[in-house]
Amino acid sequence: MFTGIIEAVGTVASVKNQQGDLALTINTGSLDLSDVKLGDSIATNGVCLTVVALTGQGFVADVSRESLAHTRIEQWNSGTRVNLEKAMLPTTRMGGHIVTGHVDGVGRVAQRSADARSVRFTISAPETLRKYIAAKGSVTVDGVSLTANALSDGGFELNIVPHTAQETTLNALKVGDEVHLEVDIIARYLEQLLRGSDDKQATSGSSISQAFLMQNGFWK
Repeated sequence: MFTGIIEAVGTVASVKNQQGDLALTINTGSLDLSDVKLGDSIATNGVCLTVVALTGQGFVADVSRESLAHTRIEQWNSGTRVNLEKAMLPTTRMGGHIVTGHVDGVGRVAQRSADARSVRFTISAPETLRKYIAAKGSVTVDGVSLTANALSDGGFELNIVPHTAQETTLNALKVGDEVHLEVDIIARYLEQLLRGSDDKQATSGSSISQAFLMQNGFWK
């Protein structure tokens, strides 16, 4: 589990084919690995990767075909810059939102413009994900916890403040670039709850339904 608050920017050192999937070596730069051991998780551009080896300059992780199918990792090469965050601890400040590191899909930068010292982006999102993104709600872009300022045709709008631009890879994004998207986990579980409530309400005795949530202000 992660918070979406990036701790360091690293670089891809190597990408190796391993019998149909990949082995990644990541140089972690300023990220402190003194408390990282084999089997720990590190979010890399929003993808939860398991540390299978430590190199002294970073770590090695295996990337399964399932992960490759839902991310753009196959497009990475030596020198690709990536956002890094170690898994959260019970004592970690929840500065962002609950992030699982399970990428839901790939979006694309549709527009970029300057706004005083900030940068504004419009991100196009797959149709299957748009329903989970709400204005002023949380969304993860390349592992960064962000607020969707507004919804737009085909996606959502972001405002990136100078600190976030400086401490992540987002400032390097240009129109046409692809990004990893993870929607708010609460939205996904709420949909699953509603999907099952109508069919099971009669037998389970549950009183939670879409009508109930609308009546009590949880659904608009």
